[in-house]
Amino acid sequence: MHLGPVEVHWYGVMYLLGFAAVWILGERRRRAGYLPVSANAFSDLLFFGMMGVIVGGRVWYMLSYYRPIDWIWTDPLALFRIWDGGMSFHGGLLGVLVAGFWWSRKQKLHFMDTVDFVAPLVPIGLGLGRLGNFINGELWGKPTHVPWAVMFPGAHNEDLHFVATHPAWDAIWHRYGMLPRHPSELYELFLEGVVMFTVLYLYSRKPRPRYRISGLFALMYGCFRIAVEFVRMPDPQFGHNGQPGYLFGTHWVTMGQVQSVPLVLAGLWLLWLSRRAPTLPRVPRRETDTEDAVNLD
Repeated sequence: MHLGPVEVHWYGVMYLLGFAAVWILGERRRRAGYLPVSANAFSDLLFFGMMGVIVGGRVWYMLSYYRPIDWIWTDPLALFRIWDGGMSFHGGLLGVLVAGFWWSRKQKLHFMDTVDFVAPLVPIGLGLGRLGNFINGELWGKPTHVPWAVMFPGAHNEDLHFVATHPAWDAIWHRYGMLPRHPSELYELFLEGVVMFTVLYLYSRKPRPRYRISGLFALMYGCFRIAVEFVRMPDPQFGHNGQPGYLFGTHWVTMGQVQSVPLVLAGLWLLWLSRRAPTLPRVPRRETDTEDAVNLD
């Protein structure tokens, strides 16, 4: 999209909106006693977390979805072309965890208390990111006859190949020039954004045992992502000769599913750990608190 001479990238717009929403809601929760730090310390957490999302998401995407030998020596600047698309949630999550671990040590907080605080905020960014995917017309789903199917002009080449191997779709192709597909971005917007935010935000309003909220986040995201991948087209980088990019010689296993299985296992493990973990009290903070009024750094 262009605003006069300025080209607007929806990915960037959604990232900015997501960070702004996380900042506003996170500050509200900090003042309510969900995280015992100053406003300045929370701003640092948000900044380092933002860097973790961008750096981790991009690096993990380039290492996971492209063979390093194909770009490190021939086109190393591809790593920095974020505006061309290509960010991995799993890499962004790792980046946030690394940033949160470093920040927690600096603040002398238990790392998992920080993660439990951040977890209910993440679905905001996830949902907005999927909305950006839908507006961009990318990461579409498989062809379908459901009433709410959407046609994506960017899927033209995939449509041609699909019709060639599935003649039953020939009539629809000749009528519309495109195939109706699952709006998988909206499925993920609803599940990873709306559902996860609602559940985690409401559940975390009361003090919960350490690990519990983080475990619930990991388990829900892993299950939702694995489920949606069944109706979402796999990443084309892993395909050959126009074939969909499924893994291990199957017709259903995708990279997104493979990378989400560890999250399901981690979520179950964290929920198990939470059975005997302490439950920390919350102490609401006032704007006039001394540590909020001065710069502790």
